[in-house]
Amino acid sequence: STSACLEGQCFRALCCKGPPPPRPEYDLVCIGLSGSGKTSLLSQLCSESPENIVSTTGFSIKAVPFQNAILNVKELGGADNIRKYWSRYYQGSQGVIFVLDSASSEDDLETARNELHSALQHPQLCTLPFLILANHQDKPAARSVQERCLKSWHLWTHLQNQQTYKKQNPKTSVEKGLSNCNESFPLPPS
Repeated sequence: STSACLEGQCFRALCCKGPPPPRPEYDLVCIGLSGSGKTSLLSQLCSESPENIVSTTGFSIKAVPFQNAILNVKELGGADNIRKYWSRYYQGSQGVIFVLDSASSEDDLETARNELHSALQHPQLCTLPFLILANHQDKPAARSVQERCLKSWHLWTHLQNQQTYKKQNPKTSVEKGLSNCNESFPLPPS
């Protein structure tokens, strides 16, 4: 009968759909000097405890799940003796997260600037989207992202090739939450 057929169709529609479609996965590389907050950022995004976080010596890989995608993030340690090997881990990356300690010393900022410029010019990264996260904005010595960090580094020229970039300006440390991190704004006129 028609009602039995309709009931069968309803049952099949409810119970036999199969697994949901897979979420797309994107491979990112996360770089920055030691102590910039890379590990804390990824731990927070993965809802892991902020306690017992230890700087990465080498590299680690974390799958960061979001509702509509999964980010597979290769975090590369930022110590002097490890940075020279960063380029060996760039292959296959679809985006770059550069974490900057915005409250670090002028010498460390200069080192970070040089590393960022190297990454921006690397053949495997130069066409990829970059997210520059100016971390530790809650510290008194923090520099503003736009005025002190990017303009003084002469990054506007490179960034102007993009229509917009993401300003990462958390009000508190990564360990205390990332709720106010994403504020997108257009680049200023040249």
